[in-house]
Amino acid sequence: MARRRRAEKRDVAPDARYGSKLVTLLVNFTMRRGKKSLAEKIVYSAFDKIAAEKQGTNPLEVLERAVSNARPRLEVKSRRVGGATYQVPLEISGSRQIALALRWLVSFSHARKGVLMKDALASEIREASEGQGSCIRKRDEMHKMAQSNKAFAHFRW
Repeated sequence: MARRRRAEKRDVAPDARYGSKLVTLLVNFTMRRGKKSLAEKIVYSAFDKIAAEKQGTNPLEVLERAVSNARPRLEVKSRRVGGATYQVPLEISGSRQIALALRWLVSFSHARKGVLMKDALASEIREASEGQGSCIRKRDEMHKMAQSNKAFAHFRW
């Protein structure tokens, strides 16, 4: 952790096809070992699959709905007070909410074995936009943890 100052948040450029910063973030989270062109192919082909499944739907709107459904509002962080460690619930900033939702979408897509990444990503995005799937379960689990530890909320600072 830096001791001098806070790290600056860098702004990402919008992607070429959709002109959306959210798609750029999804590509960056999908990217492995610096292979951005491969990550773009995976994301764009997942979007094509989403658009092909339901004619007339905009895949960008489906992604935005999926991210808004999957983003957590609260999380717990460990605070050490007087020799005891408490799980203190904290509200999450907007950028971290989006980052966690996208990270979960990609990681649960990777976890689907025996399925192509583009198909897995498309199905995860579709499920999250409908309010189902692994991302929504993870968000609910996080909220449940924060709810059960709200007695320690006075320890936040």
